[in-house]
Amino acid sequence: MSVDLETVLRFYRDGLGLTLLFEFKDHNGFDGVVLGRRDAPYHLEFTKKRSHQAGPARSHDNLLVFYLPDPAAWLTAVQRMREAGFAPVSPFNPYWEWAGVTFEDPDGYRVVSHNANCGV
Repeated sequence: MSVDLETVLRFYRDGLGLTLLFEFKDHNGFDGVVLGRRDAPYHLEFTKKRSHQAGPARSHDNLLVFYLPDPAAWLTAVQRMREAGFAPVSPFNPYWEWAGVTFEDPDGYRVVSHNANCGV
């Protein structure tokens, strides 16, 4: 299972609200996108080798967790995911149901929006 990068963009850019910082096509047979926030010291890079099928996530406990301490920002983030067409999934670890909402990306990896100040 390997999805196209447009589907990945829809999840991480449109759903999570990250910014597309850079993209490349056919760099030694790879296409890719880099997402993040311009003012943040991190980014996520997704690549795909042309004519290669990558496998799905090996575990539902492969997580990327965004801790959003402001309740309003957390609610906005969860609503943006839902409006982008992504439904929450049940987490493998029930801890993430406490003050968090888990979503699954197109490759089967899990992303948690967590807010310890806000009940779900």
